[in-house]
Amino acid sequence: MRALQPVRGTQDLLPEAARRHRRVVESARAAAELYGFAEMATPIFEFTEVFARPIGEHTDIVAKEMYTFNDRGGEEVTLRPENTAGVIRSVISNGLAQSVPLKFFYSGPMFRYERPQKGRFRQFHQIGVELIGVAQPQADIEVIALGCRILDALGIGERVELELNTLGDPASRASYRQALVTYFSARVAELSEDSRRRLERNPLRIFDSKEETDQRVARDAPPFADYLNAESRDFFDQVRAGLGRLGIYNRVNPRLVRGLDYYTHTAFEFVTGDLGAQGTVMGGGRYDGLVELMGGPALPGVGWAAGIERLAMLTAAPPPPRRPVAVVPIGEAAEGAALTLAEVLRNSGCPVDLSYSGNVARRMRRANHINARIAVLIGEDEIARNVVTLRDLDSGEQNEVPMDQSLSELRARLQAFYS
Repeated sequence: MRALQPVRGTQDLLPEAARRHRRVVESARAAAELYGFAEMATPIFEFTEVFARPIGEHTDIVAKEMYTFNDRGGEEVTLRPENTAGVIRSVISNGLAQSVPLKFFYSGPMFRYERPQKGRFRQFHQIGVELIGVAQPQADIEVIALGCRILDALGIGERVELELNTLGDPASRASYRQALVTYFSARVAELSEDSRRRLERNPLRIFDSKEETDQRVARDAPPFADYLNAESRDFFDQVRAGLGRLGIYNRVNPRLVRGLDYYTHTAFEFVTGDLGAQGTVMGGGRYDGLVELMGGPALPGVGWAAGIERLAMLTAAPPPPRRPVAVVPIGEAAEGAALTLAEVLRNSGCPVDLSYSGNVARRMRRANHINARIAVLIGEDEIARNVVTLRDLDSGEQNEVPMDQSLSELRARLQAFYS
C-alpha cells in the first residue's frame, strides 16, 4: 500500500501557514468592516447551473476545470470555482434584491481542476467583496480603495501595481466585438485552435491566451478605446479621477479584458512581479448584467476576489503565538491539582500546555519542545505547603510562589514573564 499523500493540487495548512492565512483573512475582514461590508458565506457546492450559466458552457472553466458530479439523489452539483455567482444566487434566492445597495465580504475555499504551480492550487482560498445595486462610479472607486487598504494592511501595497481598463457599456462592447471579429478573421491562420473557437464565441477572450502566436497577433489588434462612446469614457474618467483624489496610483492596461458579456465598464487587477507568472494577486470589475442573466432583476454590481495563498506568500511571517505555560504535575497525586490549576490559568488568559503522561524529565522535555516560557511544577509536597514552583525556562531560575485562594501572586508572577 502506498503512503497516503494529499491529492495533487491540494495542501495541508500546517500551523505556520494557517497563521499566515488567518492574518490575510482577519486583515481583510477588519478593512471590509470599515467600508460597511458585511460578512457572508455561501455553500462550497451549488447546482451546476449556478456557475455554468454565467461563466458559459463553452469556456475552459466549465468544460475543463470545474469539479462537477452527480450526488446520490441524482442532482448535478459543482464545487464552486469562484464565489461571485454563489453570492448573486444567494441574493436572488433570499429575496435580497429589494434591499440594495448590498455590500458583502467573503472568504473560503474554491476548486478548479488545473495544472498546479506556484501560487495556484486545485483547492485554493479567496477573499472577496461584492457591491450590488450601485450604478455610479463611486462603487468602483470604493471597492478598489478597499482592496488597496487591505494590501497596505498586509504590508505589500508598495509591491503591487493597480492596472485598470474600461470595457465600456454594452453598446461600446458590441462595436468593439465586431471590430475584433473583423481583425482576427483576417489573421485566423495565425491563431491557435483554442483562439479560433474563441473568435466564434467571444473574441475578447483571445487576449487571455497564453500562446505566443496568439499574443503576437493580439498586440496589433485595434484598441478598445477607439470604440468607446462618450458615456463610457466619462464613466472611466470619473473612476480614475476618484482614485486620484484618494492618492491611489493606477496605470491603464488596454489589454486587460473580461471575456464574459455581463462585464461592463471598469476592469482592474493588482499585479506584482514577485510571484513569477502568477502575478495577479487581486482582480475584479463591474458586472452589470450578471444578476439579470441569473434570473434576477436588472441590478448593477462590482467586486473583486484575491487569492489568499498568493497574498500569504507576499506577506511577512506573522508573529508566533504567545509561548505557553507548561503545568507539570510531579507524581500521581498531583494530577488532579494540575488539571484544576491549568484550567484556572486558562480562565485568566494564559495559554497552558498540560502534559498527559510521563515522569518529570519527560514532561520537561515536552515543555522545551513546545517552547514554553515557564513551567509551573506542582507535587505532593507543594500541595501540602500550598505553593507551586515556577521555573523560568529561559534562565533556569526557579522559586516558590504561595497559592492563595485567588492565585493573585501566581498571576502577577506569570504576567511579569510576558511583559
